[in-house]
Amino acid sequence: MTDEAPNAAHGLPGSEKEVLSQRLPVDEARDYLMVQVAKMFFSLERTQTEIATDLGLTRWQVSRLIAEARETGVVRIQIVPRSQRLPELEVELQRAYGLREAVIVPGIAGISDENIALESVAQAAGQYLASIKPRVTLIGVSWGRTMAAVAQWLPPNWADGVHVVQINGAVALRMTMARTTSVAEDFARAGHGTVTILPAPAIVGSAQTREVLEQDRVLADVQRLIDRAGVLCFSFGALSRGSVLVSSGYLDARDIDDLDEKGAVGDILGRFIDRRGKVVDGALDARTIGLKLDSLKGRDRVVGVCSGKAKHPIALAALRMGYVNVLITDQATARHAIDHVHDR
Repeated sequence: MTDEAPNAAHGLPGSEKEVLSQRLPVDEARDYLMVQVAKMFFSLERTQTEIATDLGLTRWQVSRLIAEARETGVVRIQIVPRSQRLPELEVELQRAYGLREAVIVPGIAGISDENIALESVAQAAGQYLASIKPRVTLIGVSWGRTMAAVAQWLPPNWADGVHVVQINGAVALRMTMARTTSVAEDFARAGHGTVTILPAPAIVGSAQTREVLEQDRVLADVQRLIDRAGVLCFSFGALSRGSVLVSSGYLDARDIDDLDEKGAVGDILGRFIDRRGKVVDGALDARTIGLKLDSLKGRDRVVGVCSGKAKHPIALAALRMGYVNVLITDQATARHAIDHVHDR
């Protein structure tokens, strides 16, 4: 609670002050005030100055309450363009790369916020997965920020008794984001199903360690389950010091710089590739646990989800090598891929 909360409550008209001071605890009083301010601002389209005058607050207090309402999820802004799809561009992308399906979210004029683009693409991914519900009984999913957003946008009952299996190692060394297993768990929960976690790190210290771990009966059973999954869904990772593989403790800034020098443009399931889709560091790849890139082909649906300019190079590489047969992305990423389809 901030220092302004008591003053904010005292600024209410008499009857409102009585409700807040006599019937509600302090935190509930602030929540009550936050909802009131959010309703006036977003639903009734009152200006911040008008709200401040009506409630006896400062304009700064009103602005802070509005920001807090967004941050805490009291207000969730959903961008809904008139057309959620760009069919002509989707067909163009499918023809260019031989995709089974493409879902392209239109850009929003005047808005360049990549977080908004990510939410729109994640929502489209959730809708797509729900649309193939009869075919989804076993699905493999990865983890990370994009996939966490997809999990949050899955409609309730998106599947019926689905079995979700995690397809890359995810026992993080450091926790700076939500639990790495939460994506698979959220997928299963929304689909009234079960989840199987791959109980191993994403990257280990040596190839010998990976080999020993993969021979373990528990991990071998999970791997066999992964091999049976006809539907896979994962995101692409940009080559960045802000990568979840860095924040989770597997790699550091020097590793990223080294991968950059070797020509990496990003990673798929923790496996770093160049612009042609080839693994750039065999030693690192040999220490990586999870689905191998050559296992992506031949599945019924391999769904890649990505958005933002930083993902353009890795999305292009994934398309060139046919690592996905369904791409869900934003308009700018799709346009970039089409414009560079003949690059060598």
